[in-house]
Amino acid sequence: MIIDVPQQWAMRLARQDEAAQREWLERCLPEDLLKLDAMFETWAAEGQKEPGSEGWRVWLMMAGRGFGKTRAGAEWVHRLAMSGKRRIALVAASIDEARSVMVEGRSGLLSVGKRHSRKLIWEPSLGRVRWPNGSEAMLYSGDHPDGLRGPEFDFAWCDELAKWGKADAAWSNLQMALRLGTRPRALVTTTPRTMPLLETLRGDPWTVVTGGATGENVSLPPRFVEVMMATYGGTRIGRQELDGELMAEAEGSLFPRALLDKARVEVPAAFDRIVVGVDPSASATGDACGIVVAGRSDGKLYVLADATVSGASPERWARAVAAAAQEYGASHVVAEANQGGAMVASVLKAADSGLRVRLVHASRGKVARAEPVAIRFEVGRSFLCGVFPALEAELSGLSAGGGYDGPGRSPDRADAMVWALTELGEMRNGLPRVRAL
Repeated sequence: MIIDVPQQWAMRLARQDEAAQREWLERCLPEDLLKLDAMFETWAAEGQKEPGSEGWRVWLMMAGRGFGKTRAGAEWVHRLAMSGKRRIALVAASIDEARSVMVEGRSGLLSVGKRHSRKLIWEPSLGRVRWPNGSEAMLYSGDHPDGLRGPEFDFAWCDELAKWGKADAAWSNLQMALRLGTRPRALVTTTPRTMPLLETLRGDPWTVVTGGATGENVSLPPRFVEVMMATYGGTRIGRQELDGELMAEAEGSLFPRALLDKARVEVPAAFDRIVVGVDPSASATGDACGIVVAGRSDGKLYVLADATVSGASPERWARAVAAAAQEYGASHVVAEANQGGAMVASVLKAADSGLRVRLVHASRGKVARAEPVAIRFEVGRSFLCGVFPALEAELSGLSAGGGYDGPGRSPDRADAMVWALTELGEMRNGLPRVRAL
């Protein structure tokens, strides 16, 4: 078998350490570099290569920025598309991101097709990429799950899953659409971020996880890697964004995972009072409507349920609030009124005319409001009656520094819990109120 020089170089390059790899690259002529670049499978890092086992359905590539996730995803899709007439889903946080990164980007499908001397047909108005053999890839958004209802696919490439606005619904619809061919499967390329869906995927027996760090990509300028490591190496953001580690909680989290695990208890036999905390959503396309039920028993506070709804109109989430209040026998609902106070009150009353509603106005940020509640957990005065993965992911993402590094755009569930526990504890500035008799 005749092997040309660039392929020999690629095979040798794959066996060298990073310093030797960079030396090889510096000695290559431009035309040889182009040939070498097209031989992705020969020189790619192990975390960029499709797992060899046959039993997996989801390949989760969770790695640092600049590791080469996009190039690996585009190469994987291109190879499968050329293996037969396939239907493929390309899903990103938005259609714009799918287009700019997965298709038109420097490491996207059009670039990879050109590297392999295959001219792909890109139809932006239809959100479709076509291969010479008849394979097609369609663009979808993780913010619009219903777009994935109806079509069928052989394969899917999901980019930056942690950024999808409606990740759970979009992922569920995609899984049901992966039903063509003898072995449908999906590749998820993402920078790690705390979210329940990622944690679920990691623990699924049908998932294979690979990854790597920014510094493993030999095509990155050495100076860039050096500066990034010098600036962020060893820090939380560095471990997540450069090393590709899935961090369990925000740095300086108000609600560390260990604290939440310690606060788990059985449901008390009786309660003095039960309320429903609500962080409203102004529209069906906005953030989730946080709905959390909490109760007070013998001076201690307990989280009883997370009834949060996503993608719901005001009328629908109001009905969910009324249902939670009825199910748990809540005395009233406490709802944030910053976004249309009159609307919040009216839709809740429309859902249940007998529902008592107290509107509260946020004068401080979400993190500042959560601090007194966190203190109650620390001193053993607030508890969780069960496991609430989505709520706990948001709580652990609240940082004492004032930031939020949890799932979704906003900690809606966490804010609803804070309103409920604050109401029950009658707290002001972290201290119990004192009433004069």
